[in-house]
Amino acid sequence: MIDRARTVADTKKSSTMNRASAPQAPTTAGKEMNLTPTVDEPIIPHGPYSTLMASPTTQAEATMAEIKNYILRSGLQMGDALPTESQLCTDLGVSRSSVREAVRTLVALDIVEVRHGHGMFVGQVSMRPMVESLIFKGLLNPGDDHRGLRDIVEVRITLDNALAEPVTHAWHNRQDPELDTLVDKIEHLASQGKLFTDQDRRFHTRLLEPLDNHLYLHLTEAFWAIHTLTVPLLDAPKLEDLTSTAKAHRAMLKAAHAGDTPAYHQAITDHYAPLLAVLTHPVENSSVRAG
Repeated sequence: MIDRARTVADTKKSSTMNRASAPQAPTTAGKEMNLTPTVDEPIIPHGPYSTLMASPTTQAEATMAEIKNYILRSGLQMGDALPTESQLCTDLGVSRSSVREAVRTLVALDIVEVRHGHGMFVGQVSMRPMVESLIFKGLLNPGDDHRGLRDIVEVRITLDNALAEPVTHAWHNRQDPELDTLVDKIEHLASQGKLFTDQDRRFHTRLLEPLDNHLYLHLTEAFWAIHTLTVPLLDAPKLEDLTSTAKAHRAMLKAAHAGDTPAYHQAITDHYAPLLAVLTHPVENSSVRAG
């Protein structure tokens, strides 16, 4: 059951106390304290997530934090069922409108999924909301010389360079037919002046798959989603940019197999150089490569 909240009066009394040492509501086996506030009083969230957020300004925000806390405390995973809307109202002592507003926000964040006729479940907790926000930010000011996309590319470069050592370690003396085929296809398409966005995207995600930290992979996929959706707004790439980028992919793969981190860093620089040139000087370079 979700912890019931304190009232505003309780919070004011304990405002001088250390938050970390605030006592939890006492419970006994099979029983709960009846601390249900009125629907007009904001609930005060408790739990692992409450320490990561500012004090809620509305009851809906506090309700949202408590639902997150419930997911964390219960050890729920993606796809697991959540309490019903009415149960949440009872457990939190809040109005149905507050629960609905909180759930709508959590759905938008992909933390909660509502399946009509079945109930609420833990969502995929993907980076889709971040991707959509970054895409919109990049498109918000079309006259800023593609500043938004340039920022994203710079973050990608930083991430790739930060992962150079673990990638070259993971792929040292390790062959992979898929990567070889991808690079062959990239070079073939580039020689014909064609984009190779799909192959490029798969190349970068495949390089990260052996790493233990899968957040790196999720971040890369998120940035690729942004890249794929925004690049078509730019002009067609030059043939020399395509071939240069294709060669850089071959160099990255060769350095990874050799366990040569410095060479991998250089290949990353060569990889992004044509795109950065376009984004930094859009007038002189009215083109962009696949990525």
